[in-house]
Amino acid sequence: MLARKRLRLRPRGPLRPRVGVPWRTSQEEAENARPKIDNYLDAVRLAGGEPVLLSLKDPIQLDRLLPTLSAFVLPGSPNDTAPWLYGATDRGHCADPDADRERTDWAILDHAFSRKKPILGICYGCQLINVFLGGTLIQDARDEMGTNLAHRKRDIFPPPEEDPPHDAIFQPGSRLLRLAGGPHAVINSAHHQSIAVPGKNLRVTALAPDGVVEAVEWIGDPNWIIGVQWHPERMFAEGAGDSGGALDPFARRLFEDFVAAARGAKVAKD
Repeated sequence: MLARKRLRLRPRGPLRPRVGVPWRTSQEEAENARPKIDNYLDAVRLAGGEPVLLSLKDPIQLDRLLPTLSAFVLPGSPNDTAPWLYGATDRGHCADPDADRERTDWAILDHAFSRKKPILGICYGCQLINVFLGGTLIQDARDEMGTNLAHRKRDIFPPPEEDPPHDAIFQPGSRLLRLAGGPHAVINSAHHQSIAVPGKNLRVTALAPDGVVEAVEWIGDPNWIIGVQWHPERMFAEGAGDSGGALDPFARRLFEDFVAAARGAKVAKD
């Protein structure tokens, strides 16, 4: 399910909303390391959007581009959010923060919330949405929650080649329940931090079996804003073979629902 494949893309057209996707890290941008960020770009294209890769190094260009974009995907990252942003200190489990990524995402979130533009936050992106809205984070699920459920490769010895899978349990009335087509789904997992206290107007809508928060949805107004702790951009369908890569049905529906919401956003001309 999780092997890297190229996705079959839909043709370009006038209804393809432009979706901003910041680089995952400053280092990957500097090295033009594309494999992981390309998963996000391909998923947006597959769903009918036109991804726009956003630099973490050029705030002037970012300010110019933001009004021209319909929606935003905030990707995962090997870095962790600086604990001081949610009123905490590093208790010895945090990876180094990426100041350029934090600054870029903060500017995106400020713009998207003020202009009511859809946001899909993935893993680190989900956590940063929560912090932006005043929430807090668990700095290490194994240490703080005592869970034995594997949420990343290093939780298993020897580490597997693919991210460990586990169930996500969806809350009644949530958008994710509808998109999943049932009360639970198997997801991939590649994180050690997670949401502790949800931010203002965020509803927890998915949990892992051990109680780790797996998703939140914005309820402050009708705008489409979802944060997921897993990685739908690399949940690939079984048996795609030589016919071309494709996301599994749940992941595909999530991106398609997001892009459909993006079509309704008001944007300025570039």
